Amino acid sequence: MAKSIGSNCVRSRTREALSKTGWTAALRQIIRYGVVGVLNNLLGFLIYLLVTWLWLDPKIAVTLMYPIGAVTAYFGHAKYSFAYNGDTSHGLFRYAIAHVVGYGANIGMLYLLSDRLGYPHQLVQALAIVVVAGILYLLFRYFVFPNRPAAS
Repeated sequence: MAKSIGSNCVRSRTREALSKTGWTAALRQIIRYGVVGVLNNLLGFLIYLLVTWLWLDPKIAVTLMYPIGAVTAYFGHAKYSFAYNGDTSHGLFRYAIAHVVGYGANIGMLYLLSDRLGYPHQLVQALAIVVVAGILYLLFRYFVFPNRPAAS
């Protein structure tokens, strides 16, 4: 009986340590994702504000700028945020799918909140950056750059 209690205690501590390690690793990954995203989106948002102030319709501006931002962020996210070591072409294909979803959410928010409900497009786009970042993080972590354990 004593042996059983002792081994359960060791298992419990091991699970607790793994759980803390898992949370720490996830937090570090979110921070790295945030660093790449903030740098990329800050520059993109400033350009968006400039071109929409000068002449360009907000949805056209997003349509032109979205692929540029996605391409520039790929390498930062693949190598730095998610330490992806899989096939690049596989990762790029899934990355493109994730960004189609993100682009759809972005355009949908601009259409609904700005065009239909009348909110200023600048505020809607700022909100869209945050919402799309959350969507993309989940897609990147679980679909694009999953880093599954190697098969034995």
